[in-house]
Amino acid sequence: MSRITHVEIYGGDPGVLADFYRAVLGWQIEKMEGLAYHRIIAPEGEAAGIGGGITQPPGDGPAGFVPFISVAAIDDVIAAAEAHGGRVVRPKAAVARTAWVAILADPAGNRFAVWQADPTAFPPLAPD
Repeated sequence: MSRITHVEIYGGDPGVLADFYRAVLGWQIEKMEGLAYHRIIAPEGEAAGIGGGITQPPGDGPAGFVPFISVAAIDDVIAAAEAHGGRVVRPKAAVARTAWVAILADPAGNRFAVWQADPTAFPPLAPD
């Protein structure tokens, strides 16, 4: 069974959102070097939870929360989603040396991401 691994929060100014969640919920959030991405650090121990990130929405996406779901075979999941009335919002892409990820929408338009861990994942090289 696939499980939610993390959640991303989308908005036009990730830094403002990071400050908001630090102040309101006491979350530990760190800005990632060289990226427009703030990592939400998952708590450990009795209050354990899932982590995530704060960044700008992909493509034409709205602000909001998007759950990331771990899958064994991302291509199969994408094909199944399309076969059952879903659509691809953001095509499969590599998170370098980490995973493959795609953002899908169910038939009602609810967005979610699928994440297949793969330490060999790498984006295609740009042509010269």
